[in-house]
Amino acid sequence: MSSKTIEKLQWRYATKRFDSSKILSEEKLTILKEAFNLTATSYGLQPLKLLIVSNSDLKQQLMPLTYNQPQVRDASHVLVLCIEKNINEDFILDHFKRVEGQRNTPRTILEPFEKALIENFSEKQAPEIKHWMANQLYLTLGALLTVCAVENIDACPIEGFEPKMYDELLGLDKKGLESVIVLPVGYRDESDFFINLKKVRRGVDELVIEFD
Repeated sequence: MSSKTIEKLQWRYATKRFDSSKILSEEKLTILKEAFNLTATSYGLQPLKLLIVSNSDLKQQLMPLTYNQPQVRDASHVLVLCIEKNINEDFILDHFKRVEGQRNTPRTILEPFEKALIENFSEKQAPEIKHWMANQLYLTLGALLTVCAVENIDACPIEGFEPKMYDELLGLDKKGLESVIVLPVGYRDESDFFINLKKVRRGVDELVIEFD
């Protein structure tokens, strides 16, 4: 099978060593920002934010909060994917204002859906909403990893970090945010042992079930 997309996905891997001398261009950063913004989320609510850390001193401070994983120190940029602390009525109303403004959709069409969504979220408990938001963030993570592969940007998604300590250092509480995923991005160091290792996957025949 010949496909440039598949070739790119074969090329990507969870980079363990970044070349700290290689920095992403503003053009590449813009692509990642736009990809984050354009990723699908349930109801289109986008209950998330993206923090981009490029400051060397700050990356150095984040490293021990990430169990001393060197990717955070050496990557060109560290993306911190965050969820909102709370989805309330005002958040939902703001979403529908954007829909109305950008699509010129009449209020008579929007109001029933708006009302139903507000009622739906008012009936949910905080842990359920937080779980839902985290699911939306993982959708975004998948999209970002694919975009990184297409753009020849190396990346390494990291769940092994101290979220509360990240939140404190980055002042996320004041922003009404919680960190969920850390994603260092940049360019691989050629000394990385994992560069040429064959991907280990269960395989299409085992993972895909087709109903003809």
